[in-house]
Amino acid sequence: MSLLVVGSLGLDDIETPFGKVRSVLGGSASYFSIAASIFTDVNVVAVVGDDFPSSHLELFESKGINIKGIQHTEGKTFRWQGRYGYDLGNPETLGTYLNVFEKFNPVIPQEYKKSDYVFLANIDPELQLNVLKQVDSPKLVACDTMNFWIENKKEALLEVLKNVDILMINDSEARELGQDSFMTKAARNILDLGPRILVVKRGEYGALQFSKEGIFWAPSYPLEEVLDPTGAGDSFAGGFMGFISRENEITNSNLKRSVVYGCVVASFTVEDFSVNRLSDLKEEELNTRHQAFMGLTNVD
Repeated sequence: MSLLVVGSLGLDDIETPFGKVRSVLGGSASYFSIAASIFTDVNVVAVVGDDFPSSHLELFESKGINIKGIQHTEGKTFRWQGRYGYDLGNPETLGTYLNVFEKFNPVIPQEYKKSDYVFLANIDPELQLNVLKQVDSPKLVACDTMNFWIENKKEALLEVLKNVDILMINDSEARELGQDSFMTKAARNILDLGPRILVVKRGEYGALQFSKEGIFWAPSYPLEEVLDPTGAGDSFAGGFMGFISRENEITNSNLKRSVVYGCVVASFTVEDFSVNRLSDLKEEELNTRHQAFMGLTNVD
């Protein structure tokens, strides 16, 4: 089954206590598409400037990712600069430069419009609505958002939520959107806004999935070394959507398994900077860690 992602491609400058990198591949669509390509065919829609290295496009193609929807515009590519402390929690943003992304207008190629599964990454909700008008009755639509859009584009965001099946956000975003400090109450309020499933990404504490069927929790995988947490949430989303797309059966059981696979994939992302670890990930490694992950909470 085909999976469409609309989001950002970027170049990142990242500093953690364990190293520093410049102009590495970043952006939500990068992490998502590479993670999802482990499971299924991916179509990506994004925009880059004339400084975007061709080697990154070659990487996408080597993973079977369809790049026909990537727009090439004169100017500089979206860039994010950030620095993490030893707790590797919320990074200090040193600079965000939208560049060509500022005027991004997603145009869905004809061959993408029948994608069975759609993921709207963290972009302006008005653009998310524009994408929804261009696709032809997908089986499942999921989206991401952030506090900025909740605070500044709430009306458009609420319209998006009426038209998606799954919302994937982090703790603080869920509490702000759900207008309650208690997660279960905030989740209930969010589900009343339209999506039938809410997935709350909790970083080192795993992920929570809320639906009318109940609550499911998956822990994060305990790692001995974490170098760079950038893109972990987008990798989680890619693993989640890639798995459900491959299974092509939207059941409560498969949705839970998707959360687990999202956590497993994200655990590889943080082991190196940028998409380096994801790019080298082998199916055998994924399966081995998945088996170990399942043993974390198994009671004989």
